[in-house]
Amino acid sequence: MKQKITTVLFLLITAFTSAQITYSGFIDKYPIEFVTNVYSDGEGRAIYTYSNFDTPIVLNAKQKGNTLVFTEKDKNNKPSAQITFQNYNSKSDKLKGTWKDLNSGKELQIQLNKTFDAGSKEMTEWSNKEILQPVSFKDKYFKLVLSKQKDDYEAKVTAVKILEKKTDKLLQTFNVECQLLGLNNINIEDYNFDGIEDFSVYEAGAAGPNTSSLYFLYNPKTGKYFESSFTGTSLEFDSKTKRIYERNQCCAGSSVIEAEYKVVNNKMVLIKQTCFKYDPKLNDLKKVKCD
Repeated sequence: MKQKITTVLFLLITAFTSAQITYSGFIDKYPIEFVTNVYSDGEGRAIYTYSNFDTPIVLNAKQKGNTLVFTEKDKNNKPSAQITFQNYNSKSDKLKGTWKDLNSGKELQIQLNKTFDAGSKEMTEWSNKEILQPVSFKDKYFKLVLSKQKDDYEAKVTAVKILEKKTDKLLQTFNVECQLLGLNNINIEDYNFDGIEDFSVYEAGAAGPNTSSLYFLYNPKTGKYFESSFTGTSLEFDSKTKRIYERNQCCAGSSVIEAEYKVVNNKMVLIKQTCFKYDPKLNDLKKVKCD
């Protein structure tokens, strides 16, 4: 499986004003944590977890008028449940709605209280706010720690927490300096091809498709994760070939550098590098000698 954070995803995050809001509350008597990321066009996503289990459940959002509907899908990608809020207002401190099992028709009441709004553009200062992420390991889940300076337009990711499911025990914390990418800052993949899943944190995006991430590898001897020295632009990981591929482009795509790496002792080792420059005569990229 390849990791590919594309330009399209980045544009989806930045093209519309979004409300990344964290709530706590209940579905019937069951305590939950609920995070929304709804864009101004009415599309979006959400995550919720039952606090006793801590396995994130991903929802797709659709708002029509004042009605906001979140749809949950089963392992076969078929709609299995819906959460509906009538008279939805992102500025409201409380939400009341219904959770419905689409197979049985069973309905439960859902009540939420706003914890904080990470997408607020107000020039206010706050720190150490936590936001759930949609991916998790079998026995662990992630939260981002966010902070916002008074003069900053957007919040920043200042740390990543790894917690134990069911107990909420803090297992590890990594201090970082990363952009907030909605609900998609963390990815899970086997980055060093040792057969064990690792994780990465989206770091930053630049003009065009270039992105960077921080890569954290699992040490089976210690049972802990550590920040690797993996670095590069828009890295893709191919588990079949056990190779890492990099593509770095600039100048409106007129200059491109492609590289291939292997992993040796948890380090990226360059195998080959190919460079291209735009040739106006060919009206296309031409292979050139790398500087």
